[in-house]
Amino acid sequence: MNMFSSSPSSSSKFTLFSPSQNLNSSRFHFIVPLKTPHSPSTHRILPPIHSHHESSSSPALQEKPQNSRSQAEDSEMDDGDGFDEEIMKAKKSLEELLVVRRPVMEFPDEGMSASAEGGIGTASSVKLKDLTASSGIDEGLSRFAKKMPIFEPLRVESSSEEKPLSVNLDLALYRAKILARNYRYEEAEEILRKCISYWPEDGRTYVALGKTLSKQSKMNEARAVYEKGCQATQGENSYIWQCWAVLETKVGNTRRARELFDAATVADKRHIAAWHGWAVLEMKQGNIKKARNLLGKGLKFCGGNEYIYQTLALLEVRAKRYEQARYLFRQATKCNPRSCASWLAWAQLEAQQQNNRAARRLFEKAVQASPKNRFAWHVWGVFEANLGNVELARKLLKVGHAVNPRDPVLLQSLALLEYRYSTANLARVLFRRASELDPRHQPVWIAWGWMEWKEGNLSTARELYQKALSIDSTTESAARCLQAWGVLEQRVGNLSAARRLFRSSLNINSQSYVTWMTWASLEEDQGNSVRAEEIRNLYFQQRTEIVDDASWIMGFLDIIDPAIDSIKRLLNIEKTKDSSASDDRGENEQSGGYSSDPASGSTTGSGSGFNLDEFIREKLSLDPSKLEVQLGPSRVAFSKSVKSAANMRRSDNKNVAATPKL
Repeated sequence: MNMFSSSPSSSSKFTLFSPSQNLNSSRFHFIVPLKTPHSPSTHRILPPIHSHHESSSSPALQEKPQNSRSQAEDSEMDDGDGFDEEIMKAKKSLEELLVVRRPVMEFPDEGMSASAEGGIGTASSVKLKDLTASSGIDEGLSRFAKKMPIFEPLRVESSSEEKPLSVNLDLALYRAKILARNYRYEEAEEILRKCISYWPEDGRTYVALGKTLSKQSKMNEARAVYEKGCQATQGENSYIWQCWAVLETKVGNTRRARELFDAATVADKRHIAAWHGWAVLEMKQGNIKKARNLLGKGLKFCGGNEYIYQTLALLEVRAKRYEQARYLFRQATKCNPRSCASWLAWAQLEAQQQNNRAARRLFEKAVQASPKNRFAWHVWGVFEANLGNVELARKLLKVGHAVNPRDPVLLQSLALLEYRYSTANLARVLFRRASELDPRHQPVWIAWGWMEWKEGNLSTARELYQKALSIDSTTESAARCLQAWGVLEQRVGNLSAARRLFRSSLNINSQSYVTWMTWASLEEDQGNSVRAEEIRNLYFQQRTEIVDDASWIMGFLDIIDPAIDSIKRLLNIEKTKDSSASDDRGENEQSGGYSSDPASGSTTGSGSGFNLDEFIREKLSLDPSKLEVQLGPSRVAFSKSVKSAANMRRSDNKNVAATPKL
């Protein structure tokens, strides 16, 4: 019996396996036609699998039966060379078919759908060719798909929903600015920190948060914010570098401030504030040549700028080249006619040269350039008070307070004015109101303490001086406070305490001429003329070329120090002047064109025809005749404050009377 003969149910089938495939791992077998010479009834010739012109209804792939191994062993006994060749072709086709097998979903085609349901059918050979031809494209697409993140569209869509629109950042920054202006620092900080979490790459948020922390004397936290901002912006934001440099300048870290200003100019050489701030720093250190060089670079890279011209003019004022200074001030106002700082600095020059009519015209220009600028109203009011024009000075300070109700400096100067020309009770109310507006403003406590000393309330004055020092004992205001306290102790006979206070003041500011001379005067009064001469010599040996008056050094942001104007001029705490001299000068000024009559107070006497009352009505929407009401929340509360201040004064007088005078 021939080895290929078999029963009708199983004689015509055997399984082929690829040599590279494991027999147990393959799930499919291929049906190859056989010739059965001894069974004519079962003789069939099926077309080969690679025929493109004929089709067969037999399925190309089937599940492998359990006896597939035995059938494969029987197929190895084939004795036809042509048949072997046909088997090799079929094996090659099977390998390619298995490699490129894809799910039906990738080929939404009717023929493939039909083959998925009931086999390849009549179009199996055609589909197989298309499948083989597209295998190269599918393989390339598969490799490309592996490189793409699977959930990228979802992630982008999710982040865009969570992150607010950029317009919300502008609104949040504006709201934080308003909150900080109203001393609601905690709310402002919360908003700014949320902005940093949403927009960590925006430098404006770091600048705003750093300034808010600096106003609260949180220098370490502000420094950390600026450092984080520089890292987040990769050091490319010059504004953060510049604000950080200003912070280091305030705390006295000059070397670090220079490095930060340098970094700001490297980040953006057209950042004018960096050049200007660096120049002001060098001016404070006495490096005038370096300051001029930096200001020249600012003009070179940034063009004409009012702040640069203004600072150059201040340098000329220090050198007493007043005509050159006036020329530079004129250039500054040409660059920006709305620059209130330039008009004010120029007016201060004319006031120093006693050109009072010209100074008034410049003050008018300043308030017209910026009607709500607190510096303009304050400096002008102090100027008129020093000339004895009390009514005009009071009106100017009240207008400034009306448009800046949260500013303590205006109330401080107004309190000193009222104490000098009115009553101490009203001055106390104004001092208390100013201290409530900004409890960390040292000049308010110093001026209040000076007034209580003049009224004889020594214990109250000491408490107020101590309060000022508890805020910050390293500032120039603290040095002035120690000097004033030393004068108090000198007058009551506590000479050892006075010497300690003078020495502490000089440890903070060794350039104060007034402190050195006051100490020398103390020693001379005690008969220690040799010691007094030694103190004077010490001053001249260690002095530098830095002008003690900070108003000519600080630049456009710190044109006038409230403590200097309020204490040095109005209070005469540094130099004792005869009050009659100032009164005579005020009378001379009045004869020069100013009328102190309230009825004619609408003009300032500058000769320019500027009508102050009309300007207040039109530009500020205020009634000049009702400025008194705007000094406090209500007249009832104001009267209660006056009564409480009077009670405090009576109790203080009792304490002073019970204490023996030294």
